[in-house]
Formats: sequence, C-alpha cells, structure tokens
Amino acid sequence: MTDPERPADHGSEQLPESESEWRERLDEEAYRVLRGRGTEARFSGEHVDRDDDGMYRCRGCGTGLFDATTKYDSGCGWPSFYAAEEERIETEVDTRHGMSRIEVKCSRCDGHLGHVFDDGPEPTGKRFCINSVALEFDPAE
Repeated sequence: MTDPERPADHGSEQLPESESEWRERLDEEAYRVLRGRGTEARFSGEHVDRDDDGMYRCRGCGTGLFDATTKYDSGCGWPSFYAAEEERIETEVDTRHGMSRIEVKCSRCDGHLGHVFDDGPEPTGKRFCINSVALEFDPAE
C-alpha cells in the first residue's frame, strides 16, 4: 500500500496564494474543476478505468486522498471510491444546479474534487464520485 503522507510532485511546496498562481500551477481543465468547482464530462477522465494499486492524490497539492484498494466501478462515469483518507477531505452541502449534494474538497488546498453519495458498496455505503482531472495517480512501488 502506498503512503498517503508521502508528498507527490508539489505536495510539500507552499500552496499558491493567489488565483493567478493557481492558474500557473494547473492546466486549464484542472483549474476549472479544482478552483472553479467544475465537472469533467462523464467517462472522459484518465482514471475512470484505472485499476492499478497505488494512491490517488490531489492534483492541486499532492495530498493523498484515496487508496486504490477502495476504488470500484460504479458505472457513473467518474472514478468512484467507497472510502477516503477522511482527515484529508472536507465536505459541505452543495445546492448548485437545483439539487442538494455533498461536495468533497481537499482539506489542504480547498480544491473541489467531486461529490459523495450514500449509495455505495459495503463496508461504508459511500460513493465518492471524483473528477479524474482533480487527481494524480501515484502507483504502488
């Protein structure tokens, strides 16, 4: 199993202090999702079908968020996990788009990751529905 504490590319660096610094760090699509609370198109992300062992990290800051052993195919079109590194995420009610959902954000950089639903498999019953573009994958060694 990979270590969620181990920083990825920029996990130990200081976080950007302005939106212009975030735009320099992230490509356009990652910025739109992580900083603008956007959503990528269903079945378009690089991690939807990935089934390798490793750690999924926040693309904005490198924080380890989801162990690959918790990933499953929910059929929703986005990478789905039944558990998260709970101390590394935050949730809040999202009432945009005329519905009420629970938004999932990175607790270190406040980046929008996706949403969590109560229709997942055991042992948690959760489905963390996460944008691929919000994640980097760190394969197990």
